[in-house]
Parts: sequence; C-alpha cells; structure tokens
Amino acid sequence: MSAESVRRAVEKLADNFAADRSERQMRTTLAREDFGLLAEAGLQTAGLPAERDGLWHSLPESTRSICEIYRILAHGDSSVALVCAMHPAVLSFWLATPHVPELDTGDWSGQRTAVFDSVEQGAWWGTITSEPGSGGDVHRSRAVARRDADAWRLSGQKHFGSGSGITSYMVTTAVPDGEEDADWFYVPVEGNPFDGSAGITLMAPWDGHGMRATQSHALAFADCPVERFAWPGHLDDLIDAAAPFIGTLFTAVVLGILETATAAARAQLAPKAESLRPYEQVEWAQAELEAWTAEQAYEGMLRAIESGNPARGAALRGKTIAAQLAESCLLRICRVLGGGTFARHSPFGHWFEDVRALGFLRPPWGLAYDGLVADSWEPTTGGPSSPGSR
Repeated sequence: MSAESVRRAVEKLADNFAADRSERQMRTTLAREDFGLLAEAGLQTAGLPAERDGLWHSLPESTRSICEIYRILAHGDSSVALVCAMHPAVLSFWLATPHVPELDTGDWSGQRTAVFDSVEQGAWWGTITSEPGSGGDVHRSRAVARRDADAWRLSGQKHFGSGSGITSYMVTTAVPDGEEDADWFYVPVEGNPFDGSAGITLMAPWDGHGMRATQSHALAFADCPVERFAWPGHLDDLIDAAAPFIGTLFTAVVLGILETATAAARAQLAPKAESLRPYEQVEWAQAELEAWTAEQAYEGMLRAIESGNPARGAALRGKTIAAQLAESCLLRICRVLGGGTFARHSPFGHWFEDVRALGFLRPPWGLAYDGLVADSWEPTTGGPSSPGSR
C-alpha cells in the first residue's frame, strides 16, 4: 500500500466528516464506525514498516508523507485525527529503532514482530503516559510495575488516555520493581470494561474544552498485566529516535485544523472586506501572517528530519512556535468575526480550543521550554540544514 493511495482514501473520508462538522463538533465521544472506515482506507498501515506493506521506510523518508495524511484528516474531524495520530506516534518507538545492541536483539526483534502482528490484525494503538503532578515528564512517573510469575503488573494513576475504549493497546511508563528509573510498558486494553474487574478503573471521563470527543479519560491501574519494552532501561534512547516524528505528527494535525479555520474565516470575511474596521483589518492580516508562519515552521521541521541530521531540537522548536501561532491566530480570527464565535453552533470556538491542545501534547509547555533552554546553549552548524543540527 502506498502513502498516496492512503492519502486519497483518507481525504475522501475527511470531506465526508467535514460535511457533518456542526454535529461532530458537538460530540463528546468517538464513533467506532469512523475507525472502521479509516482502517479500510489503510490508515493503520502508517504504523507498519514497508516490509509489512506499511508506510514507514525510515524517519527521513516517511515523516512527510505520513504527517500529510493526518493533516488532511484534521480538515474533517479534529478529535478523530488526534486519536488516530497516536497510533503511528507510539508505534514509532519500534519503527524508528529497528535494531538494538546484540544483548537485546532477539527480544526486541520478537517484540517488534508481535506489535506489528497486532496492527495487521486490526489493533489501534494509543498512549496514556501522563500522571497527575508529573508535568507531562515521563521520567517523573510514580506508577510502579512489579514482576510476578506470569507478567509485569502495573499500579498507578494515569490521565489523558486519548482513544480510551477505542484502542487495543496503550503505551505507558512505570518504575519497575527494584529499579530507580521509569521505563516503557504497554497495556492490552481491548475489551477492558474499565470497572476495576480487569485491573483498570475509569476515574474521570474526559470533559475537555477542546478535542472534546477524544475520550482522553483518567484511569487507575491496579495490578494490571502489562508488557515491558524489550529494550529495558533505554527509555531516553527510544524517545530520542522517535521524538522528531511525534512532534511533527502532532503539529500536522493542528496545522490541518488551523488552515481549515483560516479558509472558513476568509470565505466569511471576503464579501465584506471593504467594510472591515481598521482594527479588524490589522487583526486579520496578523492572523494570515501567523497561519503562514506556522506552516513555515512545520516545513522547517520536515526539512530538518529529511536532512538526515539529528532533528529533535528542530522538531521541538517547530512544534512550540506552531502551538503559539495557532492559538494566537484563532484568537485573532474570533475577534474579527465577533461575538458569534462564542456560540456552540459556531465552528470557530471549537477550533480555537482544539488548536490549544498542541501546546499540551508531548512535550507540554513547561517541559518543552526546559528543552528549548537547554538546547539553546548547544553550538549549531552552518548551512541550510542547521535548524536540525541537534
């Protein structure tokens, strides 16, 4: 299956979703049939390597084509696009690290096979790594994983579990028994009733202002069976390899929302352009500039990755500035369009809250700026690929 064929199929679905936008933006839950249609369109193959008829060849080769698919999907439904984006985002831990040192080669290869088998069998993957009080930092996990005769078992509180009830597996972190540092695990969740009878309890259903239908629930785990990543003790190495892709993927989703909102505002404002007040003209011009600059930041992220140089710093800078610009742009658009954007039947208030999500997606604001400040002291290299040099 090619990225182009998946893109075309997803674009048709996004157009259909957009036709029902007013109803979709009022939803607070996901529709399982949407995910069935997207699976038929081939979207799940974004989480499979090329040798298994997937869209992933390598980080430099595949990031643009995969991200563009999710950018298009966001034109139709923000919540569905974000939840679907979690699928290749977490699978990139295995995709972007195809090989590990010899000591763990066999186990890692076997786990990659099992993970990709699950995708071929129809599984959607997601994540639930955030914990209350952690500031989004997976290194601060207070969840614990103990080893018994049969499996690892997870206990702890987690939230922002996007796609809860839709996903079959969720990636998370915990501190293994007898160790000091957190590590990666994944949780089989398909069919779990979330009532405590199978180790997971729904503590708080998602009620976000934005991304309203993502089902990003808060869950409590109590001796829940989990699988540990087969390259133990290498949480940071796996993050380093996957982070540029993950940040760019989330940015693509929000950019898709931003360009849809900007186009809708332009269509609404153009017939009365000559009657706009000076303030409204300036705010609209600024909104256009911010939308354009956000797209340039996204393009810079892609080019840094495609250069083949280390691109985590460039992806972090691009995601952070795109988050700022998207929020500011939608605020300006709402000001120009007027108080009607506060009404729930207006799409613009929904879009404004949806784009705000980017700043809270991994890494969230505080953690992102920790990285930006630390990164700012590192020397850069010259030339056109310097934005991705570290």
